[in-house]
Amino acid sequence: MPTQSPSNSSLKHKVKHAISKFRRLPSSLTGQILIILALGVTIAQLVSSTIWLKQLAADAEQNVREVAQPMAFRVASTISYFSSLPQNYRHIVIDQLQEMGGTRFFVTVNNEEILINELEESPLQNVVIEEFRNTLAKQLGITNPKIAFSSPDDLHVINNHTRLSDLPERWGHHSLLVKPLTPPILVIQIPINEKDWLYLATLMPDPYFLDGSSPISNDRLFSLAISIMTVLLLSFLIIRRVTKPLAKLARAAESFGQGDYQPVEEVGSEEIRNTAHAFNAMQTRIQRYLDDRERLFASISHDLKTPITRLRLRAEMVDEEDTREAMVRDLEDLDMLVKGALQSVKETDIHENRVEINILKMLKDLQNSAQLAQRNMQLSGELDQPYIGKPLAIKRCLTNLIDNGLYYGERVKVELDNDDELVTIRILDEGPGIPTEKMEKVFQPYTRLTIKHANHPSGMGLGLSIARNIARAHGGEVHLINRPEGGLEAKLILPLH
Repeated sequence: MPTQSPSNSSLKHKVKHAISKFRRLPSSLTGQILIILALGVTIAQLVSSTIWLKQLAADAEQNVREVAQPMAFRVASTISYFSSLPQNYRHIVIDQLQEMGGTRFFVTVNNEEILINELEESPLQNVVIEEFRNTLAKQLGITNPKIAFSSPDDLHVINNHTRLSDLPERWGHHSLLVKPLTPPILVIQIPINEKDWLYLATLMPDPYFLDGSSPISNDRLFSLAISIMTVLLLSFLIIRRVTKPLAKLARAAESFGQGDYQPVEEVGSEEIRNTAHAFNAMQTRIQRYLDDRERLFASISHDLKTPITRLRLRAEMVDEEDTREAMVRDLEDLDMLVKGALQSVKETDIHENRVEINILKMLKDLQNSAQLAQRNMQLSGELDQPYIGKPLAIKRCLTNLIDNGLYYGERVKVELDNDDELVTIRILDEGPGIPTEKMEKVFQPYTRLTIKHANHPSGMGLGLSIARNIARAHGGEVHLINRPEGGLEAKLILPLH
């Protein structure tokens, strides 16, 4: 079977850990505040930019109307003037204008409607056209003018085969072309009789009013991004400083729950200092209670051993056999209760440092021990990373669960699995299982569901209770589940972080 190299396994673990930290970021107080700030700044910028853009668009529209209205009146005056000229004089006036270099308007009288390749429609373009239509309708009663914007490079004049660029420069270049730039040209065509069209072309006073470039430029977007990043960076530094004592407090609470007493430094804001002070006081009281309990049980053990021994000696001197045997049994039961209570305390309160544990190797050692004792234990599964815990306590927890499975089921199968968060160990036996109503009761001390036999002659019903206490001291849990195919599953869950 192919195996992963240590370097690949380590890289895989680091990638998983990084992804796990990234996913957990929004659940942290720092992450949530930063997300709220980022959303707040972004929304505020979007709202202000939207208002600014609307105001900018309204101002642009108003400016275009103010420029278009007087231009429309001048166009109306020009149309009125040419329409009032006798037909024979129109070409004479146009020729004179062309000889003079033109005026503000390029004017011709054509025998056909010139087809204009209109520019792409825009709101400001529509405002200009609307103003010209309204003015021509009011001033001259013209309701059918042809008005459009065209590019100077594609503007046809005189006929549909002649472009503006084909004409002599003195004809219209001075009034319509602003080389090397290419501003849009407004073209107005009005039928003045059945076969003639009056053709006017002109530039707007601001030739770039139709420029389609967005006011939200790359520079403005860059400025917006810089402002958001600056706010987030400053907020991150401040929030991290504020929440760092909370993170230390959380780690200390987790460590204390797993048996490590570590006083918390009382720094930070007044509320955090008060919280740390209260937590330290609570730790001290609980640790004092645990120490007192351990001393109490040690004292009870010492004080009871001597009278129990004396009573056993005196019981041996009783002449009546039945009475003697009854007294000896009672003393043995009393001695077992005292030893059981001490065992429950000592095996749960294991004073050792947390180190890296190779749980797979530990299970293999237990498997070898079971095989030497001619017991059937199968092991499967892998671990991607070591577990940090108390090795003697974890070994005792696993031993108790496996011995319990071997005791009731004669053979067990141990399955090992882990992910980014948890190590899961399943001990599957082939025993009779446990009635549902007694599933929690078996975790109570001195609880046994069957009488003792040769495989487990000295059991006192403390194994499951001690195993669960050790698992909970490491932040984990032990669950019992009846298997559908028969037997019991003991699931040990241990957190990796």
